[in-house]
Amino acid sequence: MEFDLGARLRGLREKHGLSQRQLAQRAGVTNGTISLIEQNRSSPSVASLRKVLQGIPTTLAEFFGSEEDLVSEQIFYRAGELRELASLIPDHHQMAGAVRKGKISFRQVGDLRNHSLQMLHERYEPGADTGSEPHMLQHESEEAGVVIKGQIELTVDGQTQILRVGDAYLFDSRLPHRFRNVSDEECELISACTPPYL
Repeated sequence: MEFDLGARLRGLREKHGLSQRQLAQRAGVTNGTISLIEQNRSSPSVASLRKVLQGIPTTLAEFFGSEEDLVSEQIFYRAGELRELASLIPDHHQMAGAVRKGKISFRQVGDLRNHSLQMLHERYEPGADTGSEPHMLQHESEEAGVVIKGQIELTVDGQTQILRVGDAYLFDSRLPHRFRNVSDEECELISACTPPYL
């Protein structure tokens, strides 16, 4: 069954007792933006959808997750139990660079509804890019990570570094940032974000 983005947003908005106008004001977007998304007449980018969802608030993972997903008290996770977030986002909602220049995989540890920390196993194929325009969050959040394979070019607030195996980063997610794999081999990261935002 195809995911109905408009119906999911409308249901979530109504569940939280918000009018389109109230959600628009909270998210810092126009009423028309909410209306067009709910009618499936607009296909928002990941960054735009994330901004709208901050007005509820909810994460992309929760938004695209199944209504039947149970809140888990699980402690240990096998490799096959990590949740692929990139596959939950339809291609036309993917970050443009990720689709255009190579695949990006975000595998999440556990269910976020009971936790304030998001842990990801990230993979960037050669040429993968989170987008030509750096993205940033509108709410207070921090992210950190360690490169465990290959190398990644990370730009944060205009500063760019190539990070290799064992190198790490930590920054305020409200700063503009961009990840690019400019090498010819896959890059893997273990990252964390608090509070969750993907």
